[in-house]
Amino acid sequence: MKIKILSPLWGYEHYDLKEILDKITAAGYDGIDTGMPEDAAQRKCLLRYVERHGLTLVLQQHQANGDSYEAFKASFLHFLELSAQGNPLLINSHTGRDYFSFEQNLQLIDIAQSFSEKTGIPVVHETHRGRFGFSPLVMQEYFNARPALNITADLSHWVCVTESFLEGFSGTLSDAIARTRHVHARVGYEEGPQVPDPRAPEWKYAVDYFLSWWNGIVETRLQNGDSLLTFTTEFGPPPYLQTAPFSNKPVADQFEINCYVKDLLCDRYSRYR
Repeated sequence: MKIKILSPLWGYEHYDLKEILDKITAAGYDGIDTGMPEDAAQRKCLLRYVERHGLTLVLQQHQANGDSYEAFKASFLHFLELSAQGNPLLINSHTGRDYFSFEQNLQLIDIAQSFSEKTGIPVVHETHRGRFGFSPLVMQEYFNARPALNITADLSHWVCVTESFLEGFSGTLSDAIARTRHVHARVGYEEGPQVPDPRAPEWKYAVDYFLSWWNGIVETRLQNGDSLLTFTTEFGPPPYLQTAPFSNKPVADQFEINCYVKDLLCDRYSRYR
């Protein structure tokens, strides 16, 4: 099995697109994890760059919106179809809303499954606050209802929502690990989705929890006979990244942190590189 490490574009919007793609490639990333640009010129630039440099592409469906369920459902399918134009390895989807009914969110999951069957592009659903999978307690109901449901594991959200390192959710955590096809490698803590700096010794305890979960995902995918597993170093910009009061200066550099996590993963899983 190969492990590939991807960079987000989230937080780097102040760069020219080609400039940040060059910076990411020079840093040694294997690919990109981003939403499909709605602007045609930006979309063409991204896809041509990915093809030219042989990068792995994961596209995010995070743009779906609407004031009603029906409006959201139509927008959801639209952005899945837009993402399919990039022929990504997979689509990481921010699916549903935490306030939609169980049946409404199930319908969106089923729409994504039908889309995958039609296009051949897997859609995996991110464990994200505000979405249907915002909490391990709630997610277990969806796991029970849809045995084929696969996820992007961003466990930082569950840590934040439950104010714990998931000690009370061992069964759901095991189920989530077994269903993970893509990982957002951000480290959260009991009171937030992102530690200020994973390099700092005071956050080692949190980093160690996440490393143990990521190890479990790697081992499970190996046992399953998968040929590829992708990680995205997804430490985000302010306000995910903490800032000093009054000056609003970030406490660390986002790109440096993400490169640190990339190098940590590359070293840890060097046999799969």
